[in-house]
Amino acid sequence: MISCTPCFSSESFPASLHSALLRATGHSPYCLRQAVLGREIRCEAPNNKLDKFMGTLTVKGEKYALDNERMLLRGCTIRNTEWCFGLVVFAGPDTKLMQNSGRTIFKRTSIDRLMNFLVLVIFGCLAAMCLILAFGNGIWEYNKGYYFQVYLPWAEGVDSSATSGFLTFWSYVIILNTVVPISLYVSVEIIRLGNSFYIDWDRKMYFPLNDTPAQARTTTLNEELGQIKYVFSDKTGTLTQNIMVFNKCCIHGKSYGDVYDLEGHRVEVTERTEKVDFSYNPLADPKFAFYDHSLVEAVKGGDAHTHQFFRLLSLCHTVMPEEKEEGQLVYQAQSPDEGALVTAARNFGFVFRARTPETITVVEMGETKVYELIAILDFNNVRKRMSVIVRSPEGELTLYCKGADTILYELLHPSCGPLKEETTEHLDEFAGEGLRTLVVACRALEGAYFADWRQRHHEASTALEGRDEKLSALYEEIERDLLLLGATAIEDKLQDGVPQTIETLGKAQIKIWVLTGDKQETAVNIGYSCNMLYDDMKDIFIIRGDSLEEVQRELRNARKKMKPDAFVGHHGGQEPEVQMKKAGQSKVLPDEEQPNGEYGLVINGHSLAYALEGQLELELVRTACLCKVVICCRVTPLQKAQVVELVKKHKRAVTLAIGDGANDVSMIKTAHIGVGISGQEGMQAVLSSDFSFAQFRYLQRLLLVHGRWSYIRMCKFLAYFFYKNFAFTLVHFWYGFFSGFSAQTVYDEWFITLYNLVYTALPVLGMSLFDQDVDDRWSLHFPQLYLPGQQNLYFNQREFVKCLGYSIYSSLVLFFVPYGAMLNSTRSDGKAVADYQSFALTAQTCLLIVVSVQMGLDTAYWTAVNQLFIWGSLAVYFAITFAMYSDGTYLVFTASFPFVGSARNTLSQPSVWLAIFLCATLCVLPVLGFRFLKVQLRPTLSDKVLCQVRELRKRPPPPPPKRPLRRSISRRSGYAFSHQHGFGALITSGQNMRAKLPFRATGSFSPNSEKLKLK
Repeated sequence: MISCTPCFSSESFPASLHSALLRATGHSPYCLRQAVLGREIRCEAPNNKLDKFMGTLTVKGEKYALDNERMLLRGCTIRNTEWCFGLVVFAGPDTKLMQNSGRTIFKRTSIDRLMNFLVLVIFGCLAAMCLILAFGNGIWEYNKGYYFQVYLPWAEGVDSSATSGFLTFWSYVIILNTVVPISLYVSVEIIRLGNSFYIDWDRKMYFPLNDTPAQARTTTLNEELGQIKYVFSDKTGTLTQNIMVFNKCCIHGKSYGDVYDLEGHRVEVTERTEKVDFSYNPLADPKFAFYDHSLVEAVKGGDAHTHQFFRLLSLCHTVMPEEKEEGQLVYQAQSPDEGALVTAARNFGFVFRARTPETITVVEMGETKVYELIAILDFNNVRKRMSVIVRSPEGELTLYCKGADTILYELLHPSCGPLKEETTEHLDEFAGEGLRTLVVACRALEGAYFADWRQRHHEASTALEGRDEKLSALYEEIERDLLLLGATAIEDKLQDGVPQTIETLGKAQIKIWVLTGDKQETAVNIGYSCNMLYDDMKDIFIIRGDSLEEVQRELRNARKKMKPDAFVGHHGGQEPEVQMKKAGQSKVLPDEEQPNGEYGLVINGHSLAYALEGQLELELVRTACLCKVVICCRVTPLQKAQVVELVKKHKRAVTLAIGDGANDVSMIKTAHIGVGISGQEGMQAVLSSDFSFAQFRYLQRLLLVHGRWSYIRMCKFLAYFFYKNFAFTLVHFWYGFFSGFSAQTVYDEWFITLYNLVYTALPVLGMSLFDQDVDDRWSLHFPQLYLPGQQNLYFNQREFVKCLGYSIYSSLVLFFVPYGAMLNSTRSDGKAVADYQSFALTAQTCLLIVVSVQMGLDTAYWTAVNQLFIWGSLAVYFAITFAMYSDGTYLVFTASFPFVGSARNTLSQPSVWLAIFLCATLCVLPVLGFRFLKVQLRPTLSDKVLCQVRELRKRPPPPPPKRPLRRSISRRSGYAFSHQHGFGALITSGQNMRAKLPFRATGSFSPNSEKLKLK
């Protein structure tokens, strides 16, 4: 426990604050100091529990309870309040929001880790080659070097073959150091930078409404975008626009909201559909749109049921109105759902105008009425409903209630049976369209009964023990024998293209987990709207256990249903222990298990807290990874990060987290890739992200186009880079066996210098920046092309071994073919060409042409830049070679260019060009043969898709099929409101009210004031 006391003095107040306090409160800082002295707060230590706070405030010996309802979390905004007194309990890193923020993690891609490992392997290979050549030198000097002492004397200080071998080892370290990819990391960063610019420049990821382009905020993770297996997404503001729209309703068994043509057929609502004219209502919201004119006619015709329906919507809520100018109302609602319902009632003639702790002012069809607000029966997760008890100006007592259909149906009067059946049919229809449904009902109360109930309610609300249970029982008592009025259907507007994006990512075998702080019903409804959940699934498991044992049993039962074979034949029906694989410092689960169908998993935050404990986390990740979709509800920011870390820990997969708010920062930092959406909740998520854009739909382009291209380019670059370096260096190794292990180089020293710097640098960069196997249209049309990246098939340790083997073969060809062509050969004039300089020139020319041909084979997309780099590099090589080996250069720089005349003498011989052609053929044929046989005999899924793309390239791709949302046969209402318990008590207490002119001076409120009258 922590205790604290205030310690400030009036002298510490500046003059401006002194006068401001005096005007606002009528008290000086000295008086305030006397008022707060002697107070003590005892509270819990800093923790990350957002939904819980325990403490006491001691004032003059009296103790007052402090709980979560009296706490303001960091980042909260206080509305309708001119001034207040506050005490900072936690500050800085001790605040609950900061306690939920994750630590910054240095992110590295799997390619980076592989490169580091391979560099160590290459150093080992270098040491092994140098040792072999050093031993060879020692043996050669011991057996034969003695006989050459006359004209090949040992260097000064060398007195034995062992010493010669030792020095030769370090000489070969210098010569063979080109096998170590020194320029690899620089080239990799250049490639990543270029691919990052492609993301920044992509106009198809630009959102014009708020002028927001896509942005690569880091340049080190591009290729990881092509390997994503799990996407963790926030809901509100990420999948949805966080905009609720009153779409349809059912009043007394009749459905409103659909539009029909003259023949009575339902027509789809489009931008051209005629909207309802609300000009008769001067207080209507001009942004509100409705298309069914029959509902307006019912309101204008004075239909009693319709009036009662909209009267309920205008009274039963906790919305706060604000009227900055005459007739311009702004509603501050704790959930967008409530704001949508109150706005609908406003447009149809029942305008919620003002409220005080005791009254609600409504303008009903132009007539101002003031209802006495007697009680608010608040919402909580168990009740799943809220009610208000009001007294009309005529003195009638009425209880208005709205909530989940499954709850309210049990509270209806028996006479509502037929009406309930009709309403149920409409609810099924609404829910099947992915709308958020709600049932509304009312009850007339007798004065005597209510007076007795009110007295018992007061006694229960002041009870020291069992207060919640007593209040709940009283609420149940009065909320009975309700008369059904109808149902509402609200559309939580998704961002454009969200269902299509999720469907496309699903085809790419990317699993999507939704981690949201909203309640279960809200998240499930969005899941259906997004096509993540659908009724074709075999089952959707709901994990709601309140203990460790219950959660474990529910998870195990779910996995038993998805994979019953794993439990068959084992004692007691228990599943056998899973064999873990070691990966680095953690243990990972084996490869993907396959369930017997498609399943979904929904788990709430309370149960998730148990599931994330050490003994259950493996149970959770095994069960969740069998499901096609996972939705975690009511989770804290820290739990979001823990779920991501859990998958990273136990699955050999790359994760991506996407969100738009401060509560998503921990998740974004924890995942391998963090994506921020610049939306309605500020820029904190964007500032903590690796990539950012404005709409969720751009995610498919980021992964399937840019991510896939970056991964393929990087893999091709690495394979080619290692190949050309190994082939270049290993020729030195073979030459050592024919030069007495003397540490003499094969090539001219200028060729060694310019090989990586000039001759092969630009072609490989051109391929790595511009290559693409298919364009962006086909990448999106065939998401299956993304699968090889998830499985890391294009470059891994196995591919490196293949590359090494091919390099060894090529180096043998590149050494022995020129060696054989030069051996004992003569020119056409009878002069010998079997000299060291001619051999070196032939070998290096063969090498450069072979690696250039290999580059051409690896290039799938030829551009003018690629052509210029490849052919230009060859042209530059021949130009430099003839220039350096010319007589003029030799005369000026005699010591630096000893290969005088070698170029014109050697390259003028047909046998040399025949040797070059033979080298290229022998090096390329195995590659062509292997690739041809692989595609013909064992084609991969990617090979099949690429073959299909080549056939379809002759015509443009067909438009993607417009699949309608799956219609559900089961309701998913569940009171999908983002309510918080205790908000009703805040309304009735008046603590969030602020007096406004014209009644501020008197402190009273007159509903008949000029400002509130309808003109």
